[in-house]
Amino acid sequence: MLYWLVMKIQVILGSTRQGRVSEKIGAWVMEQAKSIPDVEFELLDLRDYQLPFFDEPVSPSMLKEPYTNPEAAKWTQKIAEGNAYLIITPEYNHGYTAVLKNALDYVYKQWNGKKIGFVGYGTLGAARGIEQLRQVVIELQMIPIRNAVHIVKFWKLTNFDAYNPALKSVLEQLR
Repeated sequence: MLYWLVMKIQVILGSTRQGRVSEKIGAWVMEQAKSIPDVEFELLDLRDYQLPFFDEPVSPSMLKEPYTNPEAAKWTQKIAEGNAYLIITPEYNHGYTAVLKNALDYVYKQWNGKKIGFVGYGTLGAARGIEQLRQVVIELQMIPIRNAVHIVKFWKLTNFDAYNPALKSVLEQLR
């Protein structure tokens, strides 16, 4: 008997700020994801993981035991469940958010060898923040896909339909 494993792509909201746009973009991504066959998508909100700023005595790459901090243990376990990831990120001051950097830094082995893509929003579609993220995820031994979705002038949009083809391309590459 053959059993097919369903691929799981975790969509991470990279902002915890009040009034954030990432929730709207996350809802749009999850709606568009329904058209991708044989993939389970899960939305992860960093608000649900109250990670302290990383202050562990050992680097995540050297970690032998699970974290003693329950939030860190919960986060690393959740990330271990994913086969690929899509980060939704704003651009703040030409970079990505501190809360996202902290969440990335808590995990190492669970990221290794897995694909990752990006949806960015900001004046330049978070192009600079996504470029910085690419450098970080390579150090985490992840595989960033080439394409990304860059949503510009998001504050003027009533929907994100113009970006549907770009998102579909990114989701297919992750699959």
